[in-house]
Amino acid sequence: MSNSNHPQHPHGLHTDFSKDMTYGDYLQLDKVLDAQQRLSGHHDEMLFIIIHQASELWMKLILHEMNAARASILQNNLEPAFKMLSRVSRIQQQLIQSWDVLSTLTPSEYMEFRDKLGRSSGFQSYQNRLIEFMLGRKNAATLGVYQHQAELYSVLQAALNERSIYDAAIWAMSERGLEVDETALHRDWSQEYQHNDSVQKAWLEVYRNVDKYWDLYELAEKLVDIDNRQQQWRFNHMITVERVIGFKTGTGGSAGVEYLKRALDHRFFPELWSLRTEL
Repeated sequence: MSNSNHPQHPHGLHTDFSKDMTYGDYLQLDKVLDAQQRLSGHHDEMLFIIIHQASELWMKLILHEMNAARASILQNNLEPAFKMLSRVSRIQQQLIQSWDVLSTLTPSEYMEFRDKLGRSSGFQSYQNRLIEFMLGRKNAATLGVYQHQAELYSVLQAALNERSIYDAAIWAMSERGLEVDETALHRDWSQEYQHNDSVQKAWLEVYRNVDKYWDLYELAEKLVDIDNRQQQWRFNHMITVERVIGFKTGTGGSAGVEYLKRALDHRFFPELWSLRTEL
């Protein structure tokens, strides 16, 4: 029986949404789609804004998944983390591909509105910084950019002093009886992770006894996927920046391409790469 208070479409779909939550309401599209405010009259500024806004949304989801995955690992419950970490690597693929879209912006087109960006720069992305902290690349000096934003500074300070997801994985190995030095288990979390011989030996034990340590092995490979894709994202970032602005200084005063090239030498989970030579 049809409800006379809700007129029906001939195929059974509602046509009157006056009392119902709509698709746009649920997604708050009025806010999302009103957030692209060009500061110049240039056509391609819209591309630049949307690429970066979409990237920040994907980063928000990465942090959502990685925070939950870390919590699961620290509860010694590894299996739920696997799907979360797989999702992270899929999201990273979206971010990698976004550089292909941005690379359609030519140098002359970008120069038409670059001065409108002022001192703003992608290097100021606090979510990207939180992701790096989560992956173990800690640097207290980077917080200086956010000192004028007390609430945000507090969030970053807390993240700086938390275990990274790799620290959580090392703890999980220790909980399973694998021998790990106290220097790796109880270190200063605010410091960038450094290669540790005992950690490499523990991971080697995992990789040489896959049947015994299947969950740890699976965790390790999920982390390698993330590290690998993070490097791909960095490389595509570097190539896109070089294609658009060459070796100019970044808008926020960063070293631009030179900084991005140096970052390519960094591995977030070093033992998971170096052990492969010893297997």
